Amino acid sequence: MKLSELLEILENGVGPVSLSDKFCKKYSMYDNSGIILNCCDEVKGVLFALDLSAEAVEETLSRGFNAIVTHHPAIYGGLSRLDVLCDPQSAALAECLKNGVSVISMHLNFDVAPKGIDYHLMRGLGGDKAELSATVEGGGYGRAYNVTPADFLAYAKSVKTALGAERIFVYGEPDRVIKRVASFCGAGCDDRAVSFAYAEKADVFVSSDLKHHEIRALVSRGINVIQLTHYTSENYGFNKIYNEIALDLPVASAYFNDAELA
Repeated sequence: MKLSELLEILENGVGPVSLSDKFCKKYSMYDNSGIILNCCDEVKGVLFALDLSAEAVEETLSRGFNAIVTHHPAIYGGLSRLDVLCDPQSAALAECLKNGVSVISMHLNFDVAPKGIDYHLMRGLGGDKAELSATVEGGGYGRAYNVTPADFLAYAKSVKTALGAERIFVYGEPDRVIKRVASFCGAGCDDRAVSFAYAEKADVFVSSDLKHHEIRALVSRGINVIQLTHYTSENYGFNKIYNEIALDLPVASAYFNDAELA
């Protein structure tokens, strides 16, 4: 399988890189998805990992693979220098170059795809049909939906179990009955997201990397909060995507979990 063929399987199976481009253009965002590092012609095996880390590269090499598919871009902004001694990301990239390991990153296109990471987070949280916060032709991000009613602390416990989270933070009224959820995978909380959750009459807001003033704004509006680690909020969906994509791969593959970040 060619590297370009691997990219085609990823795009056809979930969402094309052009979806990220359209989303960025509409909402004045930036992304860097697609083939990040092209070191091989023929793909022998591929590892899926949320991040390009030293551990993920080590796992790739130990399996005899020569390609990695990440969610977070292996190179995000303009690359000004590589410091393999002090910067772990630089070291991981250098190790890939040294050993001929190619890297594909599928970021916002996998977030906003109809059955992408944000969609799978909703499913893990007990939702089905949702209202979307930010839409683009062919996808959307940020969801509000109904769930089976449950007391807040019981619901939070079920979320932790369903997503395989090692840790979560909860805020708000412990006795609140949760019937409607607003969720955003990754670092999705901002003023727009808070207003969306309020307009959709959400009982709880679920995301990661929330700032103090955002948590305060939500709680003051009567919306409880479940804060996940960034890793957990996206690894759940990325793993689901891998399990589906793996069925169409003509080469060996594996998924890398970084339990320390869950």
